[in-house]
Amino acid sequence: MSHSDTQAAETFYSHPFDDDKLREECGVFGVVGTSDAANFVALGLHALQHRGQEAGGIVAHAPGVGFNSARRFGYVRDNFTKASLMETLPGPLAIGHVRYSTAGSKGNTAIRDVQPFFGEFSMGGAAIAHNGNITNADALRKELIERGSIFQSSSDSECIIHLMARSLQQSIPERMKDALRRCEGAFSVVAMTRTKLIGVRDPLGVRPLVLGKIGDNAWVLSSETCGLDIIGAEFVREIKAGEMVVITEADGVTSYFPFEQKAARFCIFEHVYFSRPDSIIGGQSVYETRRQIGVELARETPVEADLVCPVPDSGTPAAIGYSQESGIPYAMGIIRNQYMGRTFIEPTEQIRNMGVRLKLNVNRALIKGKRVILVDDSVVRGTTSRKIKEMILDAGAAEVHFRIASPPTAWPCFYGVDTPEREKLLAATMSEDEMRGHLGVDSLKFISLDGLYRAVGVAEGRTPGGKRYCDACFSGEYPVAPSDMLDKGFELKTAAE
Repeated sequence: MSHSDTQAAETFYSHPFDDDKLREECGVFGVVGTSDAANFVALGLHALQHRGQEAGGIVAHAPGVGFNSARRFGYVRDNFTKASLMETLPGPLAIGHVRYSTAGSKGNTAIRDVQPFFGEFSMGGAAIAHNGNITNADALRKELIERGSIFQSSSDSECIIHLMARSLQQSIPERMKDALRRCEGAFSVVAMTRTKLIGVRDPLGVRPLVLGKIGDNAWVLSSETCGLDIIGAEFVREIKAGEMVVITEADGVTSYFPFEQKAARFCIFEHVYFSRPDSIIGGQSVYETRRQIGVELARETPVEADLVCPVPDSGTPAAIGYSQESGIPYAMGIIRNQYMGRTFIEPTEQIRNMGVRLKLNVNRALIKGKRVILVDDSVVRGTTSRKIKEMILDAGAAEVHFRIASPPTAWPCFYGVDTPEREKLLAATMSEDEMRGHLGVDSLKFISLDGLYRAVGVAEGRTPGGKRYCDACFSGEYPVAPSDMLDKGFELKTAAE
């Protein structure tokens, strides 16, 4: 990839119009047992595009042809819908990945960092796609390089391939077990050999992975159930925390548990924001969970107002729930421009200064003179919240009240989510009242962590002996010590905090 191509990719994929959100991690997808598996994978990746818009890749295998791969910057629809490209990916077995970089060379994206990664072993080739973050990747990389490994990318995921290469096991699934036992952090992995589709979740099950079926003999692995829906696959079950499944067209699904079993700690922010609202997590509708978050938010943080308005699109289900519980009318006070896309590939400084107005516009006739409750999913840096507040006041609103459908985000995530450094998180340096003053709104309230747990179905809330999620971004309690970051001086939460 040329320097100019890299610059163009950086310009478009660095999201110049700061929408102040935690970035989705990645999405993985795999199919075995169909005549044109890569086409199914492309459709699945399209459904998972919300999990990564920076780049995507597909690896396929056909008997007599071997492995073929394609990796591209940009959206799935712009690359993997072209017949000329898809014809180069024949075969009944394929895996794919959509990416947003959470580790590695941010701001210096290269095509070599785009997954799936491929390696040739003595028993044949294998490709791997990884969603999550390996928290001891720096230490592993240093050890592997000292022992002669040559890395081709800056991704933590490449460590898995090198660890597999050094394993003495006699099959690729066994080598993968060996490799992943060395990895700390979060990983949902979809991999393939010449005949097998493999799926693995880390012992805590932090990141999602589900199993589906097409017809009698075709099987699917996907980050979310919405990926199954787009290809008409039947949802079978979630891959369990700490489970490895090895799937072939002839033998179906074989399950293993290669790790020490632990209590699952699924990422609670998947419920709040990351997953698509039409997906199912743990038997629960994501949409219904987000609506219930709004219900809990209304119970915990009532305020007199005329309208409940979502910050689109992620605040919409919670705003509906808040409206239903409070009895305050729901209204689309802010309209999202769905077609911003590539309109401004190289924005001028003047256009950059327009900021959030390029994406959102206030419904002035509705807002004027009203006391408005704005419901959003989170506040990270607070930059976009301030801009939205100014837009609402410019439109003539009498009062602006923010209600946030997650607790204050005060700690960075090290498990596959792109979070700012702690000092850049508003809630890490300010109290709730200080944040209200900083944003310049009439009131600001967050759902409590107990309320969030109740909304996701834990009736007793967050109790010491109860069901637990990974909620480190809110609580500062990390279920896996972030080894690399501790080595760099990151300080864990103290008892006083």
